[in-house]
Amino acid sequence: MTDGGGGPIETVAIARGPYRAELITLGAALRVLQVPDHRGHIANVVLGFADLEDYRGPPRFYGAVTGRYANRIGGARFTLDGVEHMLAANDGANSLHSGPLGLDQQPWDVVALSDASVTFRHVSPAGHNGFPGTLTVEARYTIDEDGLAIRLTATTDAPTVVNLTSHAYFNLAGEASGATILEHVLRIPASRITPVDGQLIPTGVFADLADTPFDLRSARRIGAAIDSEDAQLRIGQGYDHNFVIDGADGTLRAVATLFDPASGRVLDLHSSEPGLQLYSGNHLAGGAPGTSGRVYNARDGLCLEPQKFPDSPNQPGFPSARLDPGQVYRHDIAFRFRTAEGVDEAFAS
Repeated sequence: MTDGGGGPIETVAIARGPYRAELITLGAALRVLQVPDHRGHIANVVLGFADLEDYRGPPRFYGAVTGRYANRIGGARFTLDGVEHMLAANDGANSLHSGPLGLDQQPWDVVALSDASVTFRHVSPAGHNGFPGTLTVEARYTIDEDGLAIRLTATTDAPTVVNLTSHAYFNLAGEASGATILEHVLRIPASRITPVDGQLIPTGVFADLADTPFDLRSARRIGAAIDSEDAQLRIGQGYDHNFVIDGADGTLRAVATLFDPASGRVLDLHSSEPGLQLYSGNHLAGGAPGTSGRVYNARDGLCLEPQKFPDSPNQPGFPSARLDPGQVYRHDIAFRFRTAEGVDEAFAS
């Protein structure tokens, strides 16, 4: 197992116009993202720790690049080319975000830096937490005119599986606001989810979302049905599910729109991947203080994690997560911001 490293955690800041991001070398994590509201007031809209050393504690994955395989792999094992690979289990019998000391707990090197862009690199050795192949990963963050773009790439020297994403927790009212995300309004262009069993592992089937609390094709307030008796919501204690994006074709396109009526901030999330994990921060309560000095409560932030489907290496009916030597894994993500005076304007397009 690769040691997470005890060296200093360094910070890097990039900025352009009203947008500013602060990132750290542990996990190539996004710690701060400052965004204007509809009155021009700037606030940090992502969750993080006040003390950098707390990023080494029990993982919250705040803003980190998660992998080598983001999300869950059932039974902490998969078979590739007839060979079974046993992974480090850290979520009961399962692997979550690739087990202990995953990419979120590894030191990354800064290999390029400018005023508005930074690129991190990490080399994950063959066998780390059971994954085959030496994996070289890069994460490039760039401040654009309308927000933050992320490009995640990886290459391998042996066949393996890869699924990388940004695990940013958003609260568009502001990290320091004290507001939950229950009044946020969300739209996701997905007509199906991959339902899960009691351990949050996909069952392998696809479920139609019509007439369920998961139907977010029309904008819905997140708190509207989150505590309903829906069986899937009961399993996750809220939303913690993979949405199957309609028309996914590997190109960068809108996969979610999130709106906070109080601040007027709108986040248009773009990704090139086929799935989107919505996690409503159900287990955020407690822990070390956040960047503003306040201890977070449950549902003080939410994750919109574009990615391949969870447990894809064990589900032949899901899109493949395989990466072979000579290929380049690439996942483009864009957090694009604007403002709106109300729900109709926020979701007009």
